[in-house]
Amino acid sequence: MNWPVNLNAIAAIYRFEMSRTFRTIAQSIISPVLSTSLYFIVFGAAIGSRIDQVEGVSYGAFIVPGLIMLTVLTQSVTNAAFGIYMPKFLGSIYELLSAPVNFIEVVIGYVGAAATKALMIGLIILVTSTIFVDLSIQHPIWMLGFLVLTCINFALLGFIIGIWANTFEQLQLVPMLIITPLAFLGGTFYSISMLPEFWQKVTLFNPVVYLVSGFRWAFFGQADVAVGWSLLAVLAFTCACLGAIWWIFRTGWKIRT
Repeated sequence: MNWPVNLNAIAAIYRFEMSRTFRTIAQSIISPVLSTSLYFIVFGAAIGSRIDQVEGVSYGAFIVPGLIMLTVLTQSVTNAAFGIYMPKFLGSIYELLSAPVNFIEVVIGYVGAAATKALMIGLIILVTSTIFVDLSIQHPIWMLGFLVLTCINFALLGFIIGIWANTFEQLQLVPMLIITPLAFLGGTFYSISMLPEFWQKVTLFNPVVYLVSGFRWAFFGQADVAVGWSLLAVLAFTCACLGAIWWIFRTGWKIRT
């Protein structure tokens, strides 16, 4: 049967990227899980003991969706950016571009691997969180859907960053100075309803708010932003990233020079 895409090419790129993860499992998986566990200890135990509930949910449980999102966002971007940057850095990207592989297969391979890594970490953190707090998920299908979409979306963003970056410093610039602050200011540790009215309106310009809100709704059935708006924001972000990647390969920007 003839498939519209080269499955062998996608599988080769995917396996290569995944094998790199398991060669550096301490850095790729164990480290972010331990870091997030420290957040549970500091915020869940230390601060949570002084905050009774947030919107009817214990503070320790309330921060679980936000912490998962915080880790998944940064890991998706970092993994995808590093994955495509290394072929550029080593010069092997020209072999990839000259091979009988189109840009769709390249994107699926690299983005798919980065999203899979982030999804694995997110699920491990979800399981780990049950050690620290009592947790229930009201809408597990929606929860998994939001998690998968977030992994894919920010892996697409990371892919764009990896192509844009000329140095390792630039590779870390966006995740450290933009993605992480947006995640912290996007309702990771609090409900935006706790903010003054003016800052509530300002926060709505932060795209991460919609991701965290929709993901938290899947857990507790309540959200800062209507779920429909969260889904619309996710789809709009996906279209923007796909459009940018199509333009990059169409023009050869940063990959043929």
